[in-house]
Amino acid sequence: MKHVFDEIGVLHSIGAKSVNPFASSANIHQKAKERNNHTFPMAVAEIFLTAFITVLFEKLASAEVISLARSARIYSQLNKWKKTLSQIQCVLADAGQKQIKERVVLLWLRDLQDLAYDIDDVLDDLATEAMRRRLNEESHSSKVLKVIPTCCTDLSLSKFMYGRKMSSKLDEITKKLHSLAEQKNSLHLNDNVERSSEPSRRMEETSLVDESRIVGRDGDKEALVRILLENESCKKNVSVVSIVGLGGIGKTTLAQVLYNEDKVKDHFELMAWVCVSDEFDVHNISKAIFQGVDGRDRHFANLNLLQEVLKQKLSKKRFLFVLDDVWNENFKEWELLMRPFLAGAPGSKVVVTTRKTSIISVMDCVHAYHPDLLSNEEALSLLAQHSLGEQNFDKHPTLKILGEGIVKKCDGLPLALITLGRVLRAKSNNEEWEELLNNELWNLANEGDILPALKLSYYDLPPHLKQIFAYCSLFKKDYVFDKDELVLLWMAEGFLYQSNSSKTMESLGYEYFQELKSRRIFL
Repeated sequence: MKHVFDEIGVLHSIGAKSVNPFASSANIHQKAKERNNHTFPMAVAEIFLTAFITVLFEKLASAEVISLARSARIYSQLNKWKKTLSQIQCVLADAGQKQIKERVVLLWLRDLQDLAYDIDDVLDDLATEAMRRRLNEESHSSKVLKVIPTCCTDLSLSKFMYGRKMSSKLDEITKKLHSLAEQKNSLHLNDNVERSSEPSRRMEETSLVDESRIVGRDGDKEALVRILLENESCKKNVSVVSIVGLGGIGKTTLAQVLYNEDKVKDHFELMAWVCVSDEFDVHNISKAIFQGVDGRDRHFANLNLLQEVLKQKLSKKRFLFVLDDVWNENFKEWELLMRPFLAGAPGSKVVVTTRKTSIISVMDCVHAYHPDLLSNEEALSLLAQHSLGEQNFDKHPTLKILGEGIVKKCDGLPLALITLGRVLRAKSNNEEWEELLNNELWNLANEGDILPALKLSYYDLPPHLKQIFAYCSLFKKDYVFDKDELVLLWMAEGFLYQSNSSKTMESLGYEYFQELKSRRIFL
């Protein structure tokens, strides 16, 4: 099965070529270093390193590696690495913030990334040697060879020579690691700094919307209005409609349009809008809904009192609630929130906007709607509105050619088009538009809402998925790849190593792939 990049492509495009899945880990690392003189893009370098160093810790803790290191008399070196890497990992969040404005910090991160690859290569070498020795010892334990004294074999000499060979490599890496640790102090990188770019809550959206500025959503609106107004057969009085898609595709905008549609307002007796974001607090959400339908701000001593009053308010009433930007997958919390809703009249609806397809399975009686990306014509119109204040490029034929190039890079994503349109408003001539078109567009971290909106997808990932997500930035945007090939690449890089897992690396790889796909990272 072939797939293409989704949000990764929106964040950047560095024109990398595919990698031979059967190449050695060291060769792949070297290709990654050499590719277009790039390391991972600024937006993901710190995220990748944090996850990658966590994997290095797991490899350093491997019983076989520790046993080999002790026999080769290099364990003290590996222990030093562990301590120094721990110190460096503590300042990565601060480095991630400072790299945008301080190039010297960006260069430090790149040096650290190269060294992390070197450390990983050495640890892979140690793991391979440990396995070779184990197999060799099993072979030498046969009945025939047991009559030969151990001293007469060359195993002891081999171990000694291997220790000497690795020692020089380890000394070189230890020096570089020590140098990077000293540099972090001179760069004034602080420990355990919270990521300013990792918002605990995005900017709260309301139900109000200017429909005159919305492009290309008439079909989506009609389809969703039909779903909201139909009285489908459902075991419960309330059903859930999920609007699912990647960040910036216009899920919230669609929900706003539905919420303000006259047919919808006439159909439902009670309505409420709640911006949920990543903090799914049942009490706060319930209270916001109560305030929306009651109009009063009342204090409740506990959730039970609040839900009893809310249940009375909703009893036998047909309602519509919109829960915008939901990330929660905890069934118990969903079930607890939904309890008062069951008192409503048949046909009641809860609209949920989310990036996670996995949420669909958590809710009962769900309609899942996936909005499409904008067509080329629609995308051009949206870009013209926000860059020129006009409905199209008819009066600007030269800019239209450049606009088409920008639209192609935006992949029909409304948020990207709107954000770049705002940037282009201040650029009045063709040269400035052309410069923006030919630059690395997604390095515009401070130009608007692109990264804050899409980075939420990064930060919701667990460390092991962040690492393989960041690795995928080595592929060019819109690169079509085979799932099996990608899993092999992850295996070659050592990303699928889990010391406490009984699953095969292939199984883990397919499991990780499916999870990224369910989060709309891949199409």
